[in-house]
Amino acid sequence: MDGAVPLFSMQGISKRYGGVRALEKAELSVTAGSIHAILGENGAGKSTLIKVMAGVVAPDEGRMLLDGSEVSFASPAAANRAGIVCIFQELSLIPELSVADNIVISDPPKRFGLIDRKAQRRIAEEALARAGASDIHPLALVKDLPLSRRQMVEIAKALARKPRILILDEATSALTATDVAKIFGVLKRLREEGLALLYISHRMNEIAELADQCTVFRNGRNVASYAAGSKSDSEVVELMIGREYSHIFPPKPARHGAAVPVLEARNLCWTDRLDNVSLTVGAGEVVGLGGLDGQGQRELLLAFFGVLRGLAGEILVDGKAVSIASPSAARDGRIGMALIPEDRKTEGLMLPMTVRENLSFAALDRLSKAGVIDRATEQRLIDDMVELLAIKTAGLDIPVGALSGGNQQKVVIAKWLMRQPRIVLLNDPTRGIDVGTKQELYQLMRKLADAGAAILFYSTDYDELIGCCDRVLVLYDGAVKRELVGAEITEHALIASALNIHGEGAGPLQGEGA
Repeated sequence: MDGAVPLFSMQGISKRYGGVRALEKAELSVTAGSIHAILGENGAGKSTLIKVMAGVVAPDEGRMLLDGSEVSFASPAAANRAGIVCIFQELSLIPELSVADNIVISDPPKRFGLIDRKAQRRIAEEALARAGASDIHPLALVKDLPLSRRQMVEIAKALARKPRILILDEATSALTATDVAKIFGVLKRLREEGLALLYISHRMNEIAELADQCTVFRNGRNVASYAAGSKSDSEVVELMIGREYSHIFPPKPARHGAAVPVLEARNLCWTDRLDNVSLTVGAGEVVGLGGLDGQGQRELLLAFFGVLRGLAGEILVDGKAVSIASPSAARDGRIGMALIPEDRKTEGLMLPMTVRENLSFAALDRLSKAGVIDRATEQRLIDDMVELLAIKTAGLDIPVGALSGGNQQKVVIAKWLMRQPRIVLLNDPTRGIDVGTKQELYQLMRKLADAGAAILFYSTDYDELIGCCDRVLVLYDGAVKRELVGAEITEHALIASALNIHGEGAGPLQGEGA
């Protein structure tokens, strides 16, 4: 791309929110027919940068050029008209409407002053096909679709606007491996068609496969731009975090014999999603749940946490059968369970409420006496959590929705730690968070295990299962198909087991790890 004239550029862009500097003299150039990756920790300025570019917020200073002419956008609609379309990490779909309604919602086709339903469906089908999601029915209600399929609808909705510049903010974070492969094919085709694509992801393997150019942001500034593949992962991470990169996963302690079981399942069954699942999680253990997405891992975590109705089988805590009929029963001190949900924004936080309120909410019964909150104890515990998890916030009384994604996730985890849980269930907790915050969470997970917690950890990232877990249980069609222990936990074994390949192919390759 050397010497190519930028289709779009940002020069000297600055943006402040009160005393917080979100962008400081930021620069960016985007070329047609290329995929440009934006890298950086949460809070580095990436989200503000694309919000400025997409007309969501106005910069305090600086200028933007499109086709060499200066432009400014008073609204997202104005940016859309100029050909700039953004797919934000937070979905913009209306659950009660159909897929087709959502895809054309900003500009529905009209006939005789009414919405032309046939034309709407045709546009939706074309957009879904272009997004590699033609299996999604345009008349299906969005609320009936799983999160991964909703993400595909969001991408189709963007493509229906026929963009010249497409911005993708963690657009694959909720997708299954199959959908990710389809989207990669779509993005490569769009690049060949001459689109400029701005791609934000914390998954380094995605950057390596897709990007032509990369720009790293740190503390609101762009600190480096380079051709993709010209720097090692360690060099990139050091640019992102501003310090020397150490090994991302903490060391696993040596194991001497089986851990004392804290949580146990015996022959758990639920509809067609769980099929005679039996497992144990010991004190001080991190047990992973592997397998392709949608094989019952999330349902298993919900079963333990008292969410599912009609569950068959037994759950034992400390060797005794227990009845967990609700989340409140699960978190009760006698069981002491916490669930870190998949979607922090809809399941883990109350976004308009303050950081303080979100941190306190799960532990109110412990902080109250005769219905009155002990404010001194509350403040002490909140201060401890903010320090322990290094939560970056301009204050405890700002809306939690104003925090970066990584810090929001820390608040979700912190609110449950305020209850001092003995059993921690983690549902893909690092989705959409930067590598620096991931490293902090891995260390926290191991610290909790070392203190005696029993941890059940579902992740769609094989590296996390390999790096964090003492054992991994691989699920297929709602059943545990294989248990991997210690050195057996390899990428090859995880993938082979996830595909339910038996025999020789299910183990490590000869020479693997040599």
